[in-house]
Amino acid sequence: MRLPRTKPLAFGQVYTTLARLSRDGLVTTAGQARAGGPERTSYTLTKAGRRALRQWLTEVEPPAPHVTSTLLAKVVVALLVADAEHARAYLIAQRQAHTARLRELTVAKTDPAAPIGEVIAADFAIGHLDADLRWLQTTLDRVADLHREVHA
Repeated sequence: MRLPRTKPLAFGQVYTTLARLSRDGLVTTAGQARAGGPERTSYTLTKAGRRALRQWLTEVEPPAPHVTSTLLAKVVVALLVADAEHARAYLIAQRQAHTARLRELTVAKTDPAAPIGEVIAADFAIGHLDADLRWLQTTLDRVADLHREVHA
């Protein structure tokens, strides 16, 4: 299953990871094919690779200990160096961009022909956009107080 609408991987990262997995005995070359483009090597999991994958899938992903986001950084900088109206304008513009993306994803996931992978990826993105929108609104409601506190 392919999950689209995710951050694209760099080819170098893919090849490096495949080389490491092969070196560690977790994958093996399954064949090569040339389908209208450059030659492509396919890989398959080894028994050890299947065991490692099953183990990895049992490990709960801990919530990130620190918030890292370009959006958060821009809002903080806007509050630190801009006046309240500029910070408010940025938050409103960002909210509009998030709302537009939310609408796009909602349309995409409700398409009856949408593959389940796209629906799952859209649901994930929608959840994050929804959380961002709530935060943007809360921050927008607090701009005057935040600006006053920062510039006191």
